[in-house]
Amino acid sequence: MTSSPSTSAPRKPQRRRGELGPVARVGTHVTLSVASMIALFPIFWLLYLSLGPDKDDYLHPGGIAAKATLDNYWFVLTNTAFFDWLWSTMVVAGGTTLFGVMSAATTGYAVSRMRFPGNRTLMWVLLLTQAFPIAVLIVPMYEIFSRLGLVDSHFGLILVNCTTIVPYCSWLLKGYFDTIPIELDEAGMMDGLTPFGTFWRLILPLARPGLAVAAFYAFITAFAEVAFASTFLLDDSKYTFAVGLQSFISEHDAQWNLMAATAVLIAIPVTIFFYLVQRHVVTGLTAGGVKG
Repeated sequence: MTSSPSTSAPRKPQRRRGELGPVARVGTHVTLSVASMIALFPIFWLLYLSLGPDKDDYLHPGGIAAKATLDNYWFVLTNTAFFDWLWSTMVVAGGTTLFGVMSAATTGYAVSRMRFPGNRTLMWVLLLTQAFPIAVLIVPMYEIFSRLGLVDSHFGLILVNCTTIVPYCSWLLKGYFDTIPIELDEAGMMDGLTPFGTFWRLILPLARPGLAVAAFYAFITAFAEVAFASTFLLDDSKYTFAVGLQSFISEHDAQWNLMAATAVLIAIPVTIFFYLVQRHVVTGLTAGGVKG
């Protein structure tokens, strides 16, 4: 009597640890798609409104598609001080980024590496400055800068912006410097480098992702800042974009179509800057929170 070979049920493939199931994958993709649509909708809506030829088209957006035009962009580029605003904005944002990030980098490095009386107190004082609202700071700062002759100047606005940017970036970069081994500093000292030489030649190249995050924050903050710019800039030829947009609004009227077209044009420099630093941004955001 022969026995038939035993048949065994096929094994189900085991799911690896952390691997999502089919339902979870579909749910994740749907969630991310919806989140992307929510994030992108304001951008597409602004672009859509900028194509309307009339200032009141935003009240009846359904009719814009039938009469869409690029005349708003042409008007902004040829009949406004757009390029003066562009130059002023680039000077202020670029100067704030350069001066603010370097000041924050030296401050963060000093607190991270050096032990001096009040080093921890210094960082807490910098953090405390972020608790004061801008409305409280404008009046005394305007008085000080007026006496120094820095009102209505790009350099004065750069210094004002640094008062809000340097404290935050100092904390950010201090946390990033903490992740860099101190043995590198000691090796630089043994090779004859001064403390500043060690900072400049060894530490800063390694801190490039953290510097990219700080630079992006400084640039965006200075680029979009309104309160300080509208207070410290008096000459309309020195206006930044944030202040120049106010010229489309009067007491009884607002040219929303021109504002939308200007806003789309304004987004181009920010997009270019983000593209240049985006490969370092994620690394810098995650590394800065490891220690400190």
